[in-house]
Amino acid sequence: MAGTHPGSHTGDGTPVAAGGKRPEPIATYRVQLTPDFGFVEVIGILGHLADLGVSHVYLSPIGTAMPGSTHGYDWVPPPQVSPALGGREGLAALRAAARAVGLGILIDIVPNHTGVAEVLRNPWFADLLRHGPGSRYAGYFDADFSSDNGSDGKLALPVLAADGDLAPLTVDQHGILRYYDHEFPTAPGSLGGTATDVHARQHYRLVPWNSGVIGYRRFFTVNELAGLRQEDDAVYDATHAWIRELLDADLIDGIRVDHPDGLWDPMSYLERLRGDIGTDRLLYIEKILAADEALEPTLPVEGTTGYDQLRLIESVFTAPSGIVELSEIHEHTTGVPADAHWLHDTERQRKLTTLAQMFPAEHRRLVRALTHSDPTADSAALTDAVAEMIADLGVYRADYPSLRSRLLGVAEEIARRRPDLADAVTLIVRATATPGAPTSRLAQTCGAVTAKSVEDSLFYRTARLVSAQEVGGDPANPALSLRHFHELNVVRAQDWPRAMTASSTHDTKRGEDVRARIALLAQVPERWSLLVRQIWDTAPPPDHLTGYFLLQNVIGVWPLDGQVDDELRDRLRAYARKAAREAGVRTTWTEVDESFEDALDAWIGALTTEPVAGMIDDLVTRIGPAWEQEVLARKAIALLGPGVGDIYQGTEWYEDSLVDPDNRRPVDFRRSLDHPKTRLVAAALRVRREHRPAFGPDGDYRPLQVDGPAADHAIAFGRGVRGESDPRVIVVTARFTHSLDDDRAATTTLALPPGTWIDAGSRSEHSGSVDLAALRAAGPVAILTPSGI
Repeated sequence: MAGTHPGSHTGDGTPVAAGGKRPEPIATYRVQLTPDFGFVEVIGILGHLADLGVSHVYLSPIGTAMPGSTHGYDWVPPPQVSPALGGREGLAALRAAARAVGLGILIDIVPNHTGVAEVLRNPWFADLLRHGPGSRYAGYFDADFSSDNGSDGKLALPVLAADGDLAPLTVDQHGILRYYDHEFPTAPGSLGGTATDVHARQHYRLVPWNSGVIGYRRFFTVNELAGLRQEDDAVYDATHAWIRELLDADLIDGIRVDHPDGLWDPMSYLERLRGDIGTDRLLYIEKILAADEALEPTLPVEGTTGYDQLRLIESVFTAPSGIVELSEIHEHTTGVPADAHWLHDTERQRKLTTLAQMFPAEHRRLVRALTHSDPTADSAALTDAVAEMIADLGVYRADYPSLRSRLLGVAEEIARRRPDLADAVTLIVRATATPGAPTSRLAQTCGAVTAKSVEDSLFYRTARLVSAQEVGGDPANPALSLRHFHELNVVRAQDWPRAMTASSTHDTKRGEDVRARIALLAQVPERWSLLVRQIWDTAPPPDHLTGYFLLQNVIGVWPLDGQVDDELRDRLRAYARKAAREAGVRTTWTEVDESFEDALDAWIGALTTEPVAGMIDDLVTRIGPAWEQEVLARKAIALLGPGVGDIYQGTEWYEDSLVDPDNRRPVDFRRSLDHPKTRLVAAALRVRREHRPAFGPDGDYRPLQVDGPAADHAIAFGRGVRGESDPRVIVVTARFTHSLDDDRAATTTLALPPGTWIDAGSRSEHSGSVDLAALRAAGPVAILTPSGI
């Protein structure tokens, strides 16, 4: 079975991981560590987490990071537990405190890259620049010193202004080459003469930021994060020795691997990591799966971090009846289509453009790898063929064994469509049939291009329903039938029972409750259309598409009491600027249009004051009851459906987060636990803890038949143990609740298995055939367990 590893069972049938120490996970709780919220502060919230019922504290990266880092993904060597967070001793204290309340610890590691924003803070990268190919760390980085690398064999660093002027260069008294705030080491014996003379003697070359030349693989397009070569044993050992020490000291119970798709060979890397951590610890990977892509079944992991399951839950709550109308409203308002055909074509074009504009260096290195395998190949044709392949593959990387047929099918289609590229396509197929540079460079480049084209570009350039425009989302097909939803969950429970289920993360474009409210627009397209017309007449936006996109997000974060304060107004303005720059249509990160952004600021002000604020509040109030129901329904499915639910910090209460850095704001853990969402979380996890076998590797997922006029509204499933006739837990909730009236709910029924079933929240009893209204009388979600068990 995929996603499971050897284990045993306790006398009561509770699954226990190999070694007998680590019970099946119930739920994880993600904590974003910062210098202001380190291990000591996490210890302070352990009681709260234990009261919720989670099983594991899930920490953001704990390594030493660049000064001022608020996320930790820009770690710097030597690899170690960050002193700013509390150091090794602080982690040990957290471990002891967590164990005392029955909690395990997961950590987030970053093998793909290291921070180089301040070069001298990274001794490995600084040594590479100082000594070039002769550096002891030259093999650590995917550095390009080839003679045809675009910078005469030197390592290109794109930091100069567009004009390439070197006049601002200086050399200080310590022999450091300076370009404004940038500092670079100098090679031994290279000082003397002007700063330009010194620069000319280095193993690196400073080039314009927009030159399309860079001398090392990056994390996507982030020049400040340099890629590491984990395929080299020395690099793996150097970057994982500290993790082995944590394992030897038994300070952690599992690992989340950041972006393994960026690595040269993620499968080999994960096999080695699994060997290090053993079979009794959890291993998750942050991998974005396409809607039609299954996780490689041979990977030695528990599963992904759950964006794939997030998409399923999001889709099943999106009303298909409203999608056509939303397409029409979008095109009428913005002048741009937003249907599946347009999205498919635009995504493909975005990938071609992104490859050409953002990844020309990676593109050239990939073509060089291919021509190296066949020096007689037509480089120009290969350049085009590679671009076509990346644009059409539709997945981050296709070098996993189960995806080889996908690559072959795409190659065949390109050759049919472009006969002039047939020979080049044949070479790509042949060169990627075995591991090596062509295979890995195609995979690495494809993943980076996909991320920057789709999540960080297209998803800001369209707005039919922005709740579907999420990491791993499928806005072209935003709705999912109940039948398909249940079928996919049956498979997940069987194949990946321990995979994580994400609802909100530090990377989601908007939080779970914000998406839930935006998705409700598909249930009220006429009301939405009316609001859009009213606002466009009263306070037209500076750009129709940007405004239409932003308005949905404003709806998503609108306060329940309708009172918009200056803090929220400032957050919305910051979000509007970021979203507009990511879209890159009217303003960009590198070519800021201040007048347009000022106009956006003013428009946000108009939206959040009368008379427009009253119009928005009216719609939010109308859909408020449905929103409250579906927020809880979504959370219950995330925690009790197949996999292990992950609770992102603060989302046990209602949350209103947008994209980072908004979703990394400090959490007020002093809030009351007497809250609808918190009560639901605690009840769900209590039931899960009491019935662990139904949720572990031996558990299953059972769709339950609902009959009556509101059957399509009802989501009902059981969690049981394979081989047992009846489920041990039943979950009943509803979707499309804005149009779910009492009469139809009262005549829609579910036949319960024999016996009396107790609602975990209200303690009400049910048996036999029960109507949907009765099951949901005490709340939007019924979590039922059999009496006496």
